[in-house]
Amino acid sequence: MATINKNEARQKRHTRVRKRVQGTPERPRLNVYRSTNNIYAQIIDDLAGKTLVAASSLDASLKGEKSDKSTGGNVEAAKTVGTLVAERAKAAGVTKVVFDRGGYLYHGRIQALADAARENGLDF
Repeated sequence: MATINKNEARQKRHTRVRKRVQGTPERPRLNVYRSTNNIYAQIIDDLAGKTLVAASSLDASLKGEKSDKSTGGNVEAAKTVGTLVAERAKAAGVTKVVFDRGGYLYHGRIQALADAARENGLDF
């Protein structure tokens, strides 16, 4: 019997969730990907197969805000990315989304990103 590593287990959870969660033009999907050093968020219309809005801790607009010790792999960066993705979504005319946590547990950086997006106008 082969062992399953953490990422394979997460991908299985994500596949299971994606059977039910789908982005439409009215309510696109807010997808989150978390790596060790960065966090990424996309708002996706699955019916059209298009990414409407994207933001990450690697964005050039965020590089000036970081201090020497700050990385993209912490809660503060996740809050900043959540704020940024919400602002870009509003500019693109998106206010309602469905949240796709990507198979990650809803705590820490994932929760911080979601809370920041909600505080800045996204409804989910």
